[in-house]
Amino acid sequence: MAMMQMNSQMVIAVELERALQEKTTRIAVVGLGHVGLLLAERFVAAGFDTVGIDTDATRVDEVNGHSGGAYSARGELVASKDYDVINSREVVCVCVPTGIDQHLQPDLSHIKAATQQIAARLHAGQLIVVESTVFPGATEEFILPILSKSGLSAGRDYYLGYSPNRIDPGNERHDLRTIPKLVAGVTDTCQAMTVALYTQITSKVIPVSTTQVAEMAKLLGNMFRNVNIALVNELALFCEQSGINIWEVIEAAATKPFGFMKFTPGPGVGGHCIPVDPLYLSWCARKWGFQIRFVELASSINSRMPEHVMNKVVNALNTVGKPVKGSAILVLGVAYKPNVGDTCHSPAFLIMERLRALGAEVVYNDPYVPSISHERLALESVALDKEALQGADCVLLVTNHRDYPYQRIANQAKLIVDTRNAFADYPGPHIHLL
Repeated sequence: MAMMQMNSQMVIAVELERALQEKTTRIAVVGLGHVGLLLAERFVAAGFDTVGIDTDATRVDEVNGHSGGAYSARGELVASKDYDVINSREVVCVCVPTGIDQHLQPDLSHIKAATQQIAARLHAGQLIVVESTVFPGATEEFILPILSKSGLSAGRDYYLGYSPNRIDPGNERHDLRTIPKLVAGVTDTCQAMTVALYTQITSKVIPVSTTQVAEMAKLLGNMFRNVNIALVNELALFCEQSGINIWEVIEAAATKPFGFMKFTPGPGVGGHCIPVDPLYLSWCARKWGFQIRFVELASSINSRMPEHVMNKVVNALNTVGKPVKGSAILVLGVAYKPNVGDTCHSPAFLIMERLRALGAEVVYNDPYVPSISHERLALESVALDKEALQGADCVLLVTNHRDYPYQRIANQAKLIVDTRNAFADYPGPHIHLL
């Protein structure tokens, strides 16, 4: 009897792997945010019958109205709010957002809700892969127990894998086809099925021994960036007091062909990962009675940069005899990084709120963000014309979009605070660098 069950399990695994190779597998992607939508479109482009699931009706309508032009022989990407579509899918990828709660602890409520919905519809032979960022151990300690309530066993009846997303919005050099994909499974068979899935859509798949390794590797990648950004931010503050040009220092150091990677200072860190991942790791470490001091220090340094930028604006206004109260401030760029429209955790919001609290009249321009509604901020992007530039007492560059006409801004603005060294080619006494 046991031999018959084992043979049956092997047949199911072989059939799934063959279906993946032949691209007859039907796929559902749960969560159509900045990660899930790109993944779903990549599956469609590779020839898979793919449906996206999202609880946001507006998002579903947007995707069904224009899914990014991703087509295949099997049709266009479609989206639905109905989790019942999972009943007819052999693969389910979970790309729901993760964040932190008011106590600065991991908030996995979206993952919990999605996993419960999947568990209620889980059937034999399905492959479930989680791409959302989680703390080390979450796949086996948090997600697996929820799926186990279905009565099915991972590795025997269905397959559970983890593959951390590696999305870099706005990056034109690397995309899902070329970025190496880390994969892991809760069993060897689960890993093999996860490898078989991602081999169909990316050029290089890298299996790792456990889901914990894959989860930690995701955090390490963002910790590395967080720590190095903090390093150059702190050096920028020192160089500012010492009269040293930090931007020239960085360019000089970057001429070394080994042992150095270029990072630049800025007004703070934003995005979906760097401001959040350190808190995931710190929380996880505390469970083991350990303190990640280096990472926590880096987060502390980066979190102080918006306040420094605000003070930089105040001091720049003082040099021309203007108080910040009543001054017109034009902020350029509110997206968290250049050339995208994503404002997640953007330092621009805190800077703008602080300047308004001091009595400044703050407006913004961002070609990628037509309007913002963030806590106490509800504004629309103003035109970047001569009137706006000359009417501003100070122009504050937060995000260095490539679309900006930097020479024209430098010529028309009376006072500029540049947090990105974007005006390096157009220097002048009215330009104040971070």
